Amino acid sequence: MTDPAETTRPIGVYDSGVGGLSVLRAIRCQIPHESLIYVADTAHVPYGEKSRHTVVARALAMTEYFVSRRVKAIAIPCNTATAAAVATLRERYPDLPIIGIEPAVKPAAQLTRSGVIGVLATTGTLNSARFRALVQREAPAARILHRPCPEWVLAVENGDVSGPKAQELVQAPVRELLDQGADVLVLGCTHFPFLHDAIRACAGPAIPILETGPAVARQLERKLGLHGLARPSGEGGCEFVTSGDPRVLQRIASQLLQIPITASALPARYR
Repeated sequence: MTDPAETTRPIGVYDSGVGGLSVLRAIRCQIPHESLIYVADTAHVPYGEKSRHTVVARALAMTEYFVSRRVKAIAIPCNTATAAAVATLRERYPDLPIIGIEPAVKPAAQLTRSGVIGVLATTGTLNSARFRALVQREAPAARILHRPCPEWVLAVENGDVSGPKAQELVQAPVRELLDQGADVLVLGCTHFPFLHDAIRACAGPAIPILETGPAVARQLERKLGLHGLARPSGEGGCEFVTSGDPRVLQRIASQLLQIPITASALPARYR
């Protein structure tokens, strides 16, 4: 039987920057009793344009930090980090539940009528073997259009998620996919849901725009239950940590989550 004290331990959540906050929001909604530690690895953003070696090294550093904080599980709301490193992390930490993320290709394949699916993501995600395997497994008959949008990541990191600047940023990539016949859009990067309104304005009301935050939250809840680690009650909170400037994280995260937050610096050995 699990020691009741084990259920009160926090859950670690990390991304290359503030993109994972879109998934954090879903986790807070799904399992509000849980305590969370969110690390924005902003000193190394964006992961999507980094080498696999670098992304794995950062994943190991983040996990070592979380282990030092005695987390009971880790969620990685980053498609690039999941594709590059989740297998390595699970092999190294077999007793620690580690939940990754993947683009919503499966539900997109169920929704498309044209057989053409547009995926907006980072270069790292789109070039990964894990993404290719996902497409082959879940949408072998579909035509998958890839559109890397690293500039979207940087826009979200700067808080530029609405207004004319955001509209101009998303216009060309979205129109490119729709003009080639895509009738479903998959947001394959956790930064991109913060641009949802701008994307919707460009795509129009009829095009499904899929993200995966709620699915990650449900999977995390399921894993906690399977391991007897779910916290049944209590007041969950969230601590924010960054490898970058805590003042910047406070400003941008407060804007994106629409709540005031405070942030601290990641210890130097993990930066």
